[in-house]
Amino acid sequence: MPIFTRFASPMGDILIEADEQQQVSRLVVAADDEPDPAEARRDDAALAEAREQVEGYLAGRRRSFSLSLAPGGSDFQRDVWSALLRIPYGETRTYGGLAHRLGHEGAARAVSAAALANPVPLLIPCHRVVAADGLGSYSGGQALKDSLLSMEHSAMVESLPHPR
Repeated sequence: MPIFTRFASPMGDILIEADEQQQVSRLVVAADDEPDPAEARRDDAALAEAREQVEGYLAGRRRSFSLSLAPGGSDFQRDVWSALLRIPYGETRTYGGLAHRLGHEGAARAVSAAALANPVPLLIPCHRVVAADGLGSYSGGQALKDSLLSMEHSAMVESLPHPR
């Protein structure tokens, strides 16, 4: 039976779901409900590492994740999600640029749809992909996307050497 945990964060309540092997399959920011108890059981201890990593990221102490993921998806979606994992912390790419890198010239909308379908945002950083005009959709909404990008940018600036 799948497991889940739920906890408060500066971005709102976070729900993390995983399979029996503790591979994370879903993450919802600003979650307002829990899975049906007949379909998943709460296991905070089993998902403590996932919670710790997400909290570390949101606090600016972590720039990547080392969790086992099982997001599902089509082959194309998994290709896009894999490419998203290669976007460095604090940087962005455009949907069109990502489509080009994947060999799908002109598939910016398909890349956008795949990013939007990402079931584990934050862990697979779909917020780092933007439209050519700098905007772009995000499953958690534009305000959350802007907040995450701002947080990463601020952490990058703070890590730069300061002139003496």
